[in-house]
Amino acid sequence: MSVARLVLVCLALNSGQAVAHSPFSSSGQESVAAGIAAGTVAGLWLLYAVGCRHVTPTAWRRWLFHLTAILTLFTLLGPLDKWAETSAAAHMTQHMLMMVIIAPAFALAKPLPQYYKVWGRYAKKCWRIAFKITQYPMLCAYLHGIVIWFWHIPTFYMLAVVNPWIHILEHACFLITAIWFWWACLHAFSSKSHYALLALLFTLMHTGFLGALLTFANAPFYGEARGLPDQQLAGLIMWVLGGLPYVSAAVWAANRWYTKFEREFTINK
Repeated sequence: MSVARLVLVCLALNSGQAVAHSPFSSSGQESVAAGIAAGTVAGLWLLYAVGCRHVTPTAWRRWLFHLTAILTLFTLLGPLDKWAETSAAAHMTQHMLMMVIIAPAFALAKPLPQYYKVWGRYAKKCWRIAFKITQYPMLCAYLHGIVIWFWHIPTFYMLAVVNPWIHILEHACFLITAIWFWWACLHAFSSKSHYALLALLFTLMHTGFLGALLTFANAPFYGEARGLPDQQLAGLIMWVLGGLPYVSAAVWAANRWYTKFEREFTINK
């Protein structure tokens, strides 16, 4: 099955009950917002497919990108998005999928060569400017951390729940800063491998602290409708399950830094 057909199949599934906030099954502002989200993901997916005709990626990167695009569509438009309106745990699961699954998968897929080719010279400059920040892992970690804490402030959290446009903005903030963060850590120059490790440990610590706050709170932060047990489950999802990718990446970065240090020590000895 071609990628174009796969995109159409995924969007067609949006018309059924499997996808709650699809542009077909929703109405009003929700329908328009869902349509923009679906169109953006599908458009980037199709452009990548066109770019692959000119710049061929390795097979595993190509299929990783396709799987990431499918997961993104279902994360943004699937039943999880509907459950997130009334469940902090579902909302947190959605956030974790974006920040520790989709974002690092996108970074590992490395689709920029394909986008450079298909978007033309001027768009190529825009992509390069947008990803220039990834040369600074700690800066990406700080920006990503600010976004995470900002959108978990009860006022802004609830605004994103009730307003579909703010919900789109929230998701965009999570995805963009998470992609920057993971790209900076996973593709850091060897001379900056220690900064990548520090960025991963910093993010692991502050997200774990936020998860602990949610877990050990004496009252629900996001309204009685969600309930304290639901919030505590959300905290555990962030603290335990959400922390595993950061720990794994930190071990990899530490090994990379140690190998570089050992190599330099051997040369200078």
